[in-house]
Amino acid sequence: MKPPTPPTMKPTHRQSCSSPIIIFFFLLSLLLNLSYRAGAQDEPTYLSHSCSNATVFSPNSTYQRNLNALLSNLSSNSADYNSGFTSGTAGQAPPDRVYGLFLCRGDQSQASCRDCVGYATGDVLRRCPKEKVSSIWYDQCMLTYSNQSILSTMRDSPFLVLYNTANISDPTRFNSLLDETLSTILSRTASSQLAGKKFAVQRANFTVLQPLYTLAQCTPDLTTTDCTMCLQMGAGRLVRRAQGSRYFNPSCTIRFETYVFYNETAVALLSPPPPAPVPLPPPSSVPRPKGRKISTAVIIAIVAPIGVTVMVFIILCCLIRRRAAKRHEVAQDASDGNDMTNVESLQFDFAAIQAATDNFSANNKLGEGGFGEVFKGVLRTGQLVAVKRLSRSSGQGAEEFKNEVVVVAKLQHRNLVQLLGFCLEGEEKILIYEYVHNKSLDNLLFDSEKRGLLDWSRRYKIISGIARGMLYLHEESRLRIIHRDLKTSNVLLDTDMNPKIADFGMARIFGVDQTQGTTNKVVGTYGYMSPEYAMHGQFSVKSDVYSFGVLVLEILSGEKNSSFYQSGTAEDLPSHAWKHWRDGTPMEVLDPILRDSCSRNEVIRCIHMSLLCLQEDPADRPTMATIALTLNSYSVTLPVPQQPAFFFRSRMGQLYSESGKSGFGKSTSESMPVSVNEVSITEVEPR
Repeated sequence: MKPPTPPTMKPTHRQSCSSPIIIFFFLLSLLLNLSYRAGAQDEPTYLSHSCSNATVFSPNSTYQRNLNALLSNLSSNSADYNSGFTSGTAGQAPPDRVYGLFLCRGDQSQASCRDCVGYATGDVLRRCPKEKVSSIWYDQCMLTYSNQSILSTMRDSPFLVLYNTANISDPTRFNSLLDETLSTILSRTASSQLAGKKFAVQRANFTVLQPLYTLAQCTPDLTTTDCTMCLQMGAGRLVRRAQGSRYFNPSCTIRFETYVFYNETAVALLSPPPPAPVPLPPPSSVPRPKGRKISTAVIIAIVAPIGVTVMVFIILCCLIRRRAAKRHEVAQDASDGNDMTNVESLQFDFAAIQAATDNFSANNKLGEGGFGEVFKGVLRTGQLVAVKRLSRSSGQGAEEFKNEVVVVAKLQHRNLVQLLGFCLEGEEKILIYEYVHNKSLDNLLFDSEKRGLLDWSRRYKIISGIARGMLYLHEESRLRIIHRDLKTSNVLLDTDMNPKIADFGMARIFGVDQTQGTTNKVVGTYGYMSPEYAMHGQFSVKSDVYSFGVLVLEILSGEKNSSFYQSGTAEDLPSHAWKHWRDGTPMEVLDPILRDSCSRNEVIRCIHMSLLCLQEDPADRPTMATIALTLNSYSVTLPVPQQPAFFFRSRMGQLYSESGKSGFGKSTSESMPVSVNEVSITEVEPR
């Protein structure tokens, strides 16, 4: 029996007009969804990973089974993808218990977060197949686990800094805007409650065509204090004078760019909803204008295609711009042949340098050191520079010299003197640095009339800035650099009294080939040398930490270390500080002109920290990372210092000869009874 034919329904006018519109918006929705899912289905953008070789597990061990169970739980907890964070443990007790967590970037959707975490749980085991402590980072998420409790704990290592190699047009104004923006976003992030996330973004206008976008995020299990501390460390490690930089560790991330790198729509949805609009009066109460009517469907049919075209165009432009920008982003420890810093961009003509310094006039001479003389110069552009004319004893070839200059010029930090270029003609080897207006720290600190300019807040700012600069040299630059001659005359002060470390990298540039852990030719400045370096020629980053400890005591007291030999009151400044610390009178170490206007807690903390830097055993000295953190936070508990290492003049006098003058500023060591040639030797290792 043939089934009855259903009646034919003729579409009404409304149906015939609205159907294409419905189909159109369905296609538009499908297009947008596919474009978004296409990105979500791709592998997440890998950034870095860290595997601790200190602790490893055996194949098929209990720890491995617990780790596999933990990763499985993290990737299958679909309820946690909305918040973008979860933590967990597996195993009953140490040493086989595993702690882990993941954090997705605050603007990621549930699907994107799920895809990233799912990929990370497999990828981390491929990259770290036997390590108990591992972390892996992607642009979209982060995953970390350990055999120690990491939950609700701020971890400042391992970390990585990335930056965009393209330079900014007006670095001074840009850095000012960046600092202001970072200050705001740090406090917003730490106290944020957006969908249970410690997450914030901010947009600021640098130029009409070049906005500044910033993003900061902490794992939501951190306290407000720990989150702030973590982000402050990250902000201090970002690379300035670049169009973009990012810092991340297992607890937080902070980033800035001159292009939008986060999903603005998703961020807007995280914000509290706007107040409900005032209801409109019913249509019957609104007077209708007379004349020809245009139906709503016709208006939508006209406007929608235009809107779709514009939207698709914007999406394509954003994708192209994002891909182009990502090509410029490099890891700070990676080699990049396309860097803007190259030989051609750094080389100056000798005639231009002669003109800038008035043919190296004595009136323009700023100082003299073991590597050569330093002159003030004015380039044709009007820019002030410091010109270091190297002595002619270097045995380094021209190409080697050029290559080393390029390497050092790539090291950029606000607390380092910037190398701008070089000149190489005949036997002349010349370095051109930025000019720092207030000359060297010793020029103010040890002058009875000028030292009043350095009040406590400025001195504390100088100590913190030197610590950040040394931290960059030790851990954050693309090369590991040991200064080996950190002292007051190698710290310059700009117009705002910001410290800038000078003479780093000089050994490489000058051709002194000393990159080993032990040397038979000890060079540096007596009074700042660590005992293991002075006595046995052994140097490391802890040698610089020792010098930093002496430098801090000089800044606190306003006295030279050498002055104690001449006065006979103590063997040296460290012994003077130790005696007062032991006797419970640490404030006696402080410069008398500061005692009524200082922060007692900050002073005592600086003395405590400096005594730890001066410990005889290098292993007992803190790292520069710990020092920088100590200066920024009172949450760090410092160990009790032991008696620091002391030297006696008679013993040292048998080992070292008298030196010349300092490098950039006026000489501070001509009056020192015993010292060595005051040159900066730098140990450089590839990252």
